[in-house]
Amino acid sequence: MSETLQELLRELERFGQQNDAAISEPPRRMLNITRDTGEFLSVLVQATNAQRVLEIGTSNGYSTLWLAQAVQRIGGHVTTVELSEYKLAMAAKNFERSGLSDVITQHPGEAGGLFERLKDASFDLIFLDSKRSDYVQWWPNIERVLRKGGLLVVDNATSHAGELAAFMVQVSADPNFTTCTVPVGNGEFLATRCG
Repeated sequence: MSETLQELLRELERFGQQNDAAISEPPRRMLNITRDTGEFLSVLVQATNAQRVLEIGTSNGYSTLWLAQAVQRIGGHVTTVELSEYKLAMAAKNFERSGLSDVITQHPGEAGGLFERLKDASFDLIFLDSKRSDYVQWWPNIERVLRKGGLLVVDNATSHAGELAAFMVQVSADPNFTTCTVPVGNGEFLATRCG
C-alpha cells in the first residue's frame, strides 16, 4: 500500500472519530469500520480472489478504500452503495484523492432496489455495513447474487449482536451456507456459499 493511501486512511480515521464524537444524528455520523477490520477485508478479498465486490454502506469511503486497494491487486472492482448524498459526495472526493477511483463504482440510492435488479451470481464478496434492520428482507436477493463459493461479510456482529441476531440465525439455518463469527473490530459475521 502506498504511503499516500496510508496517510489518507489515517486522515479518514481521525476525521471519523472526531466527527462521530461531536455528532449524534446517525445520517451525519461516519460510523467507519475499525482499521483491523479494513486489514481483514483486504486479506479476505485477496485470499478468495474476490474480483467482484459489492459494499452496502459507503459512508465517507473509508471501508471502500480498503476493499479497492485489495481488488486493484487482483484486477477486480468494487461497487459501493450509499443513500446519503452528503456521504456520496464526500466519498467521491476521497476516491479521487486515493488514486483508486478507476476500480470503484458508486451507486447512489437504496440497496434493496439494487439487489432486485442484480443478476444471479454477480458478486464474489458482499460486505454489509448498513441499516441492519433491512438485512432479513434482503436475504433472498443477497443469496441469489452471491456466486457459489462467494463470501458474505457482515460488520457489527458483536457490537450490535441483538440487532443482527435474526439475520444471523436466518443465514446460519440456510443449508447452502457455512457461517462463523470472527472477533475482529466490531465483530464480523462470515457466511460462505457452498451450495
